[in-house]
Amino acid sequence: MTDLFVSAFVTFFVVIDPPGCAPIFAGLTSDASAAQRRSMAIRSVLIASAILIFFALLGEALLNALHISLDSFRIAGGLMLFLIALEMVFEKRQERRSNRSEELKREGEAEDVAVFPMAMPMIAGPGSIASVMLLVSRGEGWASQAVVLGALAANLVLVLLALLAAGPIMRLVGKRIEGMVTRLLGVILAALAVQFVTDGVRAALGVSAA
Repeated sequence: MTDLFVSAFVTFFVVIDPPGCAPIFAGLTSDASAAQRRSMAIRSVLIASAILIFFALLGEALLNALHISLDSFRIAGGLMLFLIALEMVFEKRQERRSNRSEELKREGEAEDVAVFPMAMPMIAGPGSIASVMLLVSRGEGWASQAVVLGALAANLVLVLLALLAAGPIMRLVGKRIEGMVTRLLGVILAALAVQFVTDGVRAALGVSAA
């Protein structure tokens, strides 16, 4: 169970990227009061939590309704996570997030960013949705699923803390250190993504792990 928690925690941490959400949130809420920022931070995490828990508990049933096998979803989810990892290694993900932040500010849509873009797609994005479905599906029984959800909850708490402390974090962490950490996490995520694809291919072909 400890190994499962650590694996799930690292996966969620890399995909959701709590430290990376902080500067975007700070930029989107630069004109808001402290009370407004707290409100938006709390609501964005609550909404993202609801989305992720929905897919964790009902995602497999949704796939069955669409006649999509879980093995196919494992492969697709792994490929998706690998693309995110490449973006992180080559610093494209943060650049895209920053560009979206600037677009919202120019369009005057940054008054309330709790639902969009913070809750979705920045916290509960395609990568985190795929991750929670994959990890829950790999668990055996309610105990394993509870461990995965516990790892998800721990990361969502970190996201909330990062958003609440976005201003001080931006003053303490320079862009150079942030870029270095992002690249390191990208390499870790790439390895996890390859493992997801490998598991999916093995299961689809009926090949047992060595």
